[in-house]
Amino acid sequence: MAGLSDPSFLAVTEHFYKVSGIRLTESKRALVVSRLQRLALDSGIADLDRFVDVLVRGQLPKHVEVMLIDKLTTNETYFFREPAHFDDLTRRISQAQAVNREGMVVWSAASSSGEEAYSIAMLLADQLGNIPWRVYGTDLSTSVVETARQGLYSMERARNVPAPYLKKFCLRGEGAYEGQLLIERSLRQRVEFQCANLLHTLPKLPMFDVIFLRNVLIYFEGDAKVQIIRNVLTQLKPEGVLYTGHAESLSGLGLPLRAAAPAIYQHA
Repeated sequence: MAGLSDPSFLAVTEHFYKVSGIRLTESKRALVVSRLQRLALDSGIADLDRFVDVLVRGQLPKHVEVMLIDKLTTNETYFFREPAHFDDLTRRISQAQAVNREGMVVWSAASSSGEEAYSIAMLLADQLGNIPWRVYGTDLSTSVVETARQGLYSMERARNVPAPYLKKFCLRGEGAYEGQLLIERSLRQRVEFQCANLLHTLPKLPMFDVIFLRNVLIYFEGDAKVQIIRNVLTQLKPEGVLYTGHAESLSGLGLPLRAAAPAIYQHA
């Protein structure tokens, strides 16, 4: 299969930017080429430049563009990533229990394959007792949303899960599932996953007490970043809490947020 020319690389990355809001730079060229090769072959097109041409012209079936988004979206994650946020959430729950018996609703807004959402669910199940709670997870990629709904992961992804949570909320695989774990059914039933593009109109969602929007804003440029945050904030309750990635700063963006701690904001 012939390589990808510079004009075609620019065309496909610009197309991807328009549909996802994510800008892929030259440093991602090898990733783009490898992912496009499989899509092109599956579409019966041996030439990458020709594949890109018909793709950006809208001459391929819609599912091919969906697969493009799936393949070019970065989805590396693991359970209890950036633990300081989970420590902060535990503290907030402890302080709020005596006054808030209505429950807690949390959104993992860029949930990838679900590890973050299930980490939140484990913490809520452990900390809230009989107080009701629910977790929602959304992601741009249809394939990782399906993975999240299954709740089946390699044990390597669970290296940061506290031992009591592993015992209480996870089933260890045997035989063909050796080296894997399955999130326990009753926990899975309280976590709802949907596809969503945070740049566009959001699906029907409740108002949230807490939103995790972590390690996704680094992939977006100024205007797109602000639009995503504004969209997300429409679902955050007054005085609700927003967690961002530690490498993501929201200062100077003119948003109705006040910093409570590094990468922790409250609705202003």
